[in-house]
Amino acid sequence: MKKLCLALVTLLPLTAVAYPVEMNKQMNGAEVSAKAEDIDSDIGSVMLYNYGQRAAQCKATFRNGPDAPRTRKIDLAPGQNSNLTVKFARKVIKLRVDLTCKPI
Repeated sequence: MKKLCLALVTLLPLTAVAYPVEMNKQMNGAEVSAKAEDIDSDIGSVMLYNYGQRAAQCKATFRNGPDAPRTRKIDLAPGQNSNLTVKFARKVIKLRVDLTCKPI
């Protein structure tokens, strides 16, 4: 029993869902904070917060290897926060996010 528990404990790090995320930001004067998150092995997310005095229009393009790029758009009011999420057909190996925001 002790050996079985030890074997299970050694396998725990293999079940972690962390993958590298590369984010390219172009804010164009918008005062938006962005943080990428790995939610699951096939789901990626970007958390946005508009800390400026003007509304901002943001577009995020998510890329994961052979899957088709997915685009998400949002208009953020001043002080508003939001998540942009995407689910891929395959497990994410490395997530690339191109984020473009501009004040409106």
